[in-house]
Amino acid sequence: IAAAVDAWAQGAAALPKPWQPQKPVLPVEGRRNVLITSALPYVNNVPHLGNIIGCVLSADTFARYCRLRNWNTLYVCGTDEYGTATETKAMEEGLTPQEICDKYNAIHTDIYRWFNISFDYFGRTTTPSQTVIAQDIFQRLLARGFLLEDTVEQLRCEDCQQFLADRFVEGTCPFCSYEEARGDQCDKCGKLINAVELKNPQCKLCRGVPVVKPTRHLFLDLPKLEERLESWLEQSWATGDWTANARYITRSWIRDGLKPRCITRDLKWGTPVPLDGFRDKVFYVWFDAPVGYLSITANYTDQWERWWKNPQQ
Repeated sequence: IAAAVDAWAQGAAALPKPWQPQKPVLPVEGRRNVLITSALPYVNNVPHLGNIIGCVLSADTFARYCRLRNWNTLYVCGTDEYGTATETKAMEEGLTPQEICDKYNAIHTDIYRWFNISFDYFGRTTTPSQTVIAQDIFQRLLARGFLLEDTVEQLRCEDCQQFLADRFVEGTCPFCSYEEARGDQCDKCGKLINAVELKNPQCKLCRGVPVVKPTRHLFLDLPKLEERLESWLEQSWATGDWTANARYITRSWIRDGLKPRCITRDLKWGTPVPLDGFRDKVFYVWFDAPVGYLSITANYTDQWERWWKNPQQ
């Protein structure tokens, strides 16, 4: 309080001059360097006030605060563009997935510009940088033995001649009997669902009845990482600023034991899997989308690793 009174008494003339970072904004030795990202907004809709408040506004407020503090600040964001929701929207509008992404990326960009959101860079996930970085992470996991192959039972539509991604299936929830449950989750009871567990499943593309068939997929071997993750979490909980809710949810995952997580999908729209036997598949969007923060920064500057691989600064 005394410092605030003193600063007020001295007036604006005594304030330090505003920090003017060079372009592109890069970490600077001896300064406080702050990298800020918003949750990447999904590209298949027009943003509304709830999206802006829940997604970009808090980060924008913090970015402005950091700049007022004369901290060297980079604020990046962009549209999340892969996944079955994009394919579904493209079919609804009679466009290709790329055309849908181009259309809604432009709409998002215009709306955030109108609201004067102070991004240093607003990009997207459908770029060559995204493919390069996501495939590189995949190859590193593969080389270190953190991936495994397995056969899974999956719904296939013989009329459409394709395996059906989770969102291309609807049916009756096996838990609460809600008749419009998706192939990954029931919106009524909230339970996660394996698509083959649905009762009376229907293909959303042609309304035909799919059949269960085996298909090979790649999995992230999370049990192999569990011990290392637990020790990291204990240290992070002790030194970090986790919310009570975040701690509770994370503890519940660890308590129940981590399970291998499928990271590939039988789709066309996505980052291709660079491995023989799986080249007709793409990465599951939740393996791929978080890489968007890195690839968007990489599209902003070819020195992106100075932000993402530089804990000393």
